[in-house]
Amino acid sequence: MKAVGFNQPLPISHPESLVDLELPDPDYGEHDLLVEVQAIAVNPVDTKMRRSAASAKGIWRIPGWDAVGRVRAVGTSVNGFQPGDRVFYAGAIDRPGACAQLQAVDARIAAHAPAALDDEAAAALPLTALTAWETLFDRLDVGKPVAGAAPAIVVIGAAGGVGSITLQLARALTELTLIATASRPETTQWVRQCGAHHVIDHGKPLSAQIEALGLDAPAFVFSTTHTDDYLADIVTLISPQGRIALIDDPKSLDIALLKRKSLSLHWEFMFTRSLMATSDMQRQQDILCKVAELANQGKLGSTRTRSFGLINAANLRKAHELIESGRSIGKLTLSGFAA
Repeated sequence: MKAVGFNQPLPISHPESLVDLELPDPDYGEHDLLVEVQAIAVNPVDTKMRRSAASAKGIWRIPGWDAVGRVRAVGTSVNGFQPGDRVFYAGAIDRPGACAQLQAVDARIAAHAPAALDDEAAAALPLTALTAWETLFDRLDVGKPVAGAAPAIVVIGAAGGVGSITLQLARALTELTLIATASRPETTQWVRQCGAHHVIDHGKPLSAQIEALGLDAPAFVFSTTHTDDYLADIVTLISPQGRIALIDDPKSLDIALLKRKSLSLHWEFMFTRSLMATSDMQRQQDILCKVAELANQGKLGSTRTRSFGLINAANLRKAHELIESGRSIGKLTLSGFAA
């Protein structure tokens, strides 16, 4: 089968940072679906994995943790799927990814793809929708009010893939006031399109801008990027007993800042359930089923903003380069393989 992979940490400008490969078809287990991949989306995790790859000559890592495809075969313990079904999923970080014509994925973290969206539009959803859903409802528990706080959430870095879908999900499923951060005209327009009630500039102090909105201190903050830079400002702006979530990888955080207000900190990692084989892995299928339902009802739109064409090393390098620039908006997708 055709695939794209890497086996050493190289800058994306290097022609061997991502390489076109011919590999054997993958084996699949009793809980797996064997999927013919039709479209993928690219996420920051792809670039992080590539940059941190240990050199291992002859051992290829296949990136790609967002996909839509058709089921070719099902494992003996799989229920609810059959060959020919169109599915979408984020997959598992400790297994080969979706930049390949065939991929084995645990059926418990996959779901039937939304019929209302084409392949690339649907491929843009799984990883970010799972991350956003788990953050809002499993980590921050936004349905549980914070005493004395405004029923509001601040989403830092809201124009990215996770921020974009967080706004849509929160707008569709909660009554929260949504305060998004963005710093360019195009990103400001994008986050308003995704459902933000207010937009503030993360290039300036946040707390003064929140105060200027005339709201009480927000109950929740979701930081998707540069959390170490924003933490002191977050602690200032958030309500006492508020809840903070993050998904990025700061080198250090001074959590002593949280004590005075009795703030709680929640770290969301979408791959935890599959990586640790938790007893509730099936919840990710359940979430994706709800995401598909919302998309089919027109209550949730794809966050795809740009397609890079066929799935091959050259096009994937271009997508990685844009993500690493820090200026991408929404999600980047690719689809199909050359004959």
